[in-house]
Amino acid sequence: MDTRFDLFSNELATRFAKRFANAGMVIHQSPLPKATQELVSLRASQINGCGWCIDMHTKEAAAAGESQVRLHLVAAWRESTVFTEAERAALALAEEGSRLADTHQGVSDETWAQVRKHYDDDQIAALVCLVALINAANRLAVIVHQRGGSYQPGMFAAALG
Repeated sequence: MDTRFDLFSNELATRFAKRFANAGMVIHQSPLPKATQELVSLRASQINGCGWCIDMHTKEAAAAGESQVRLHLVAAWRESTVFTEAERAALALAEEGSRLADTHQGVSDETWAQVRKHYDDDQIAALVCLVALINAANRLAVIVHQRGGSYQPGMFAAALG
């Protein structure tokens, strides 16, 4: 499978990507823990089958000090012991927020209650925006077949200058 369209070399797509990245910076600079941000982005990307984003978020998380054990267990977080209760709530929100078509209610009341229990309003705002943003990023990359494997930590930020 070859990349259908290079979003990084098209002027219009590059302008959009810079604004998209600016929205991401609001989340990155929020009080939501950086580890949680990467775990949520990784889990949503796994659900959506986005090789580019899985590659990017795995490598960015590892470069920031995340353990290989935790990165390997994100896909099976319910059957692991390495995530905090707060991280588990965020991962549940990421899953339910990424699989909206799978249920009539979207995010369950149980998951929302767990998120409210562990995060303050600014962290919740960041978490909800992050789930929406990573799902949009996954769709961009999957549509054009942007493949994973070649990403290096910091590469996205450098490309947007």
